[in-house]
This record gives sequence, structure tokens and C-alpha cells, in this order.
Amino acid sequence: MTRGGATKHEDGPERRCIVTGETQPKNGLIRFVVGPEGGVVPDVLGKLPGRGMWVTADREVMDKATRGQFARGAKNKVEVPEGLTDEVERQLARRLVELIALARKAGLAVCGFEKVKAALAAENVRVLLQASDGSVRGKTKLWTPTGARYFDCLSQQELGLAFGRQSVIHGALASGGLSDRVVDEAAKLRGLRVGNGDRTDRREG
Repeated sequence: MTRGGATKHEDGPERRCIVTGETQPKNGLIRFVVGPEGGVVPDVLGKLPGRGMWVTADREVMDKATRGQFARGAKNKVEVPEGLTDEVERQLARRLVELIALARKAGLAVCGFEKVKAALAAENVRVLLQASDGSVRGKTKLWTPTGARYFDCLSQQELGLAFGRQSVIHGALASGGLSDRVVDEAAKLRGLRVGNGDRTDRREG
């Protein structure tokens, strides 16, 4: 498990965090580039041109990066936009919602207490998603299967957007490539919203 909470893919490419100095798999880091006008730009999708600077997906580390580390990483004077950490969080949340929506369209995702409970009983859950602002009592009635991942870093409204509803508290994804991508992006978002503590499997059963 990396500091940002992402699962370590041992065979995946690694990058060095400009703040901690630690080398870790790319899926636990956020890439940044310097734009044409000298401003630091988050590259959540990892596709922007230019030399990348990598920062661990953790709010404390990200905040440290905004206080001089980007200039050191770029070896030049750069402009760090105000509220950069919050902007990265917004982009990660939007990306995660989009991936869950794609998984739903691919038939890999279900929502609602009864449907999620049935999927858990059928041992067909790779990711259990529950709203951060949902009822604690209701959420503890569901469990995280062994080998599955649990995330509560999205709100009811954000999960609702992913499932095409006004709000959703309980969601689940079956195994598949999209689900693995959801795991990686959710781990990053959790690092920005929750911090370094790993709460993924706290209710495994």
C-alpha cells in the first residue's frame, strides 16, 4: 500500500515524488506539468505534454508541494495557482464519477442497498462504494468481501451523478478493467479528502 492509498502494482512504472523523495508506482501519484505561461497544471489523466512532476496523492504532501517544491522540481521559477490542491481534488472526483458511470453502462455496477447486498451475497463485488455523508448505521449493514476494496470518498450527490440518480448511498462494482481503474482513482481521491489513513478494508468480513 502506498502513502496515497493506492494498491501497489509491482510490475507497473514508478516515479519519484518531488516532496517526499519516495519512488512508488505511478498509480499512487498525481502528475503535474508546467504550462506555456509558466503555471503549474495538474495532469490527472497523465496525457499533457511536457516534463512531468509527480506528487503523492495525499493532501498534506500536495499542500507542501505548493509551497516551493514545484519550483525545485521544475528547476525554474513557476506560478502555482491558488487553491491548486482543491482543484486537483475536484478533477479527481469528476474523473472517478465518470469511471463509475462507464462501469455502470458496461453492466459492472449496481446501486441501492438491496442490489448491493445481493451482489455481495453472490460474491460478485470488486469494489464497495458508500457515500461519505450516508447514514453510518445503514452503511455498517454491508460488508467488504475479502480481496475487495472499500471507498467512502464520494458524497451521495457525487455517487448519484455516477449512477444517473439524484443521490446514491450504496454502490458496488464487479471485477473488470474499469473496476481496477476505479480502485486507483478512488485511492487517489481518498488521499486528498481523507488523508493518509487506510480505511479501505475496515469492515471486511
